Amino acid sequence: MQFIDLAAQYKHLKTRIDDRVQTVLDHGKYIMGPEVAELESQLADYVGVKHAVTCANGTDALQLCMMVLDIKEGDAVFCPTFTFFASAEVIAFANATPVFVDSDAQTFNICPEDLEKRILAVIEEGKLTPKAIMAVDLFGLPANYPEIQKIADKYGLKLIEDAAQGFGGEINGQRAGSFGDIATTSFFPAKPLGCYGDGGAVFTNNDEYAALLKSFRVHGKGCDKYDNVRIGMNSRLDTIQAAILLEKLAVFPEELVNRNKAASLYDAKLSDKYATPKVPEGFLSSWAQYTLLDDDRDVVMAEYKAKGVPTMIYYGTCMHQQTAFNHLGYQMGDFPVAEQLADHVFSLPMHPYLTEECITMSLSNS
Repeated sequence: MQFIDLAAQYKHLKTRIDDRVQTVLDHGKYIMGPEVAELESQLADYVGVKHAVTCANGTDALQLCMMVLDIKEGDAVFCPTFTFFASAEVIAFANATPVFVDSDAQTFNICPEDLEKRILAVIEEGKLTPKAIMAVDLFGLPANYPEIQKIADKYGLKLIEDAAQGFGGEINGQRAGSFGDIATTSFFPAKPLGCYGDGGAVFTNNDEYAALLKSFRVHGKGCDKYDNVRIGMNSRLDTIQAAILLEKLAVFPEELVNRNKAASLYDAKLSDKYATPKVPEGFLSSWAQYTLLDDDRDVVMAEYKAKGVPTMIYYGTCMHQQTAFNHLGYQMGDFPVAEQLADHVFSLPMHPYLTEECITMSLSNS
């Protein structure tokens, strides 16, 4: 049993993907070829925004957001402590200060109540300028953007959606990637929509942001490729990866249905034994991971391993516990919900080609 079965997906799409890749090989436009623009158009249509700008990976997508929003030294950017390192890494890389926020115990996403408390504490201290909120769509579930947007508006903060795991998720029919001022996703192979290497994208309805993104991703170029009008970076999506993503995006809605079917089956079989994921009313998860809570995590994971069922931990160390952020002075107990999650979460296999028979067999006698 595979934790994420990319081989099964490729087998399903082999002819279409191979044909797409061969087309790129035939025309030879490997960097910013026509498939890149085609993908950006389709991504924007799917998400429901004016602009989708692709780049080399999901971390670069977040870094591009820092650059577009002019986030710099002295700025505070609020982000969850229970997330992947890249979310906070790009804030620090911009010489700004990540201000960590505790998690919601039910959804595992950033807690709006704790968020406002952290904003007020920064304002009261007066050392940093509150600049932006970076919310993360953890495990496929969009963060509580209706509440987070209210807080952003109240304090005049920009809102960044990190939808690396949430692509395909929704809130009342509005898709992940369309919330806030600017949003990102990752096409890392294990993500809900993944390529066969690295890739990422930034989404926005802001024309000025889109123009800056297109400049920043290619060395800060202006109208002439050899007239660089600002300091940028080299972050372009390879044409072959765009070609692969076009075929994967075509079947993504169908795969999303399959992911939700698998999650529902897990729920039915496991809800009496573990704390299972909660999806609020009006929300749709894309189920990047199916994550459970158990006080005896190590024992449970060992039992699954003995039966040939792989498990993973996302995430065993919060951001405030990372060595790189020791200088911020956080202590154990500062984020009780997130710390509890880090000690008890584990994830089961999740992908769109996970059959009912496979789930039933893997959970027998568990």
